[in-house]
Amino acid sequence: MKKITPSDEVDPRRRSLLGAAAVTLAAIPLGVATRADAQQGAAGSKSQAPVKSSAHASFASIKQIDAGLLNVGYAEAGPADGPAVLLLHGWPYDIYSFVDVTPLLVAAGYRVIVPFLRGYGSTRFLASDTVRNGQPSAIAVDIIALMDALKIEKATIGGFDWGARTANIIAALWPARCKAMVSVSGYLIGSQASGKAPLPPKAELQWWYQFYFATERGRVGYDKNRHDFAKLIWQLASPKWNFDDATFDRSAAAFENADHVAIVIHNYRWRLGLAEGEPKFDGYEKKLAESPVITVPTITLEGDANGAPHPEGSAYAKKFSGKYAHRVIEGGIGHNLPQEAPEAFAKAIVDVNHM
Repeated sequence: MKKITPSDEVDPRRRSLLGAAAVTLAAIPLGVATRADAQQGAAGSKSQAPVKSSAHASFASIKQIDAGLLNVGYAEAGPADGPAVLLLHGWPYDIYSFVDVTPLLVAAGYRVIVPFLRGYGSTRFLASDTVRNGQPSAIAVDIIALMDALKIEKATIGGFDWGARTANIIAALWPARCKAMVSVSGYLIGSQASGKAPLPPKAELQWWYQFYFATERGRVGYDKNRHDFAKLIWQLASPKWNFDDATFDRSAAAFENADHVAIVIHNYRWRLGLAEGEPKFDGYEKKLAESPVITVPTITLEGDANGAPHPEGSAYAKKFSGKYAHRVIEGGIGHNLPQEAPEAFAKAIVDVNHM
């Protein structure tokens, strides 16, 4: 397969934007790492990215805002009047998956919002009696509520793992709110019915933690060992990513949220049909169970060393009916693609806005 270089695909104006972003990365307080530019890939192409731990950087500050059922903790950077980008993390990760993506996008003129999902970091439920619901449509509703609270009518949404699934749901159910999307591992919309279908043994083995979480022993075990459990998932999902303890511990602090275990356990039990969702989301779930086609411009990304369960790119290409490209990022890139290959992820955000 031919490898596409930046000069093959990206117009000079966009090359200059990303070039400027790379040059100014070290000068922006949100991130201080520099890396070689990743090669740009078109649909089905492969791109190169280095394998390094994220810089030990922090976001300048964490803001809080009431949005829907939550008081959401989020990082924000970039011009207030810039085109909005929402970046969504997964499990067991947090906003620091995007700490090196953010300054690249800021340098390219974007307003970047990176929220802690429900059950992570400084995000809290406003009421003690609210159901600690981890079903995917509930998380998507959270993000719509956050956009409303921030008065963001439309945004480019990027994510991986739970974040990619959330981005998919928003693009499918509220396309008017999603200008474009970057989704790691592609199309991740599912349903309880599809989750009940057995997989081949090797595929089932990859979901070992889902079955563990289905038991009371698993809930207690995750609560007791959430730090070591999450670190094991990082290692299995990104087997070639040589992250250090400081990089992991920075994110692991987000798992100390009082609702974290309840949200995680409910999410995975709901997928297997072992936990009920809330009736108010039934209409959304009915639409999502039909595997709706996504119409917004989309770039899907996949790391060449993703150790987490994920579909092949060819399995979901037809689920995107708008402008679409798929890129494989080479260089030992695992599941946490934004943190392992921030230039490639940032480039996809810029490029999807010019498709």
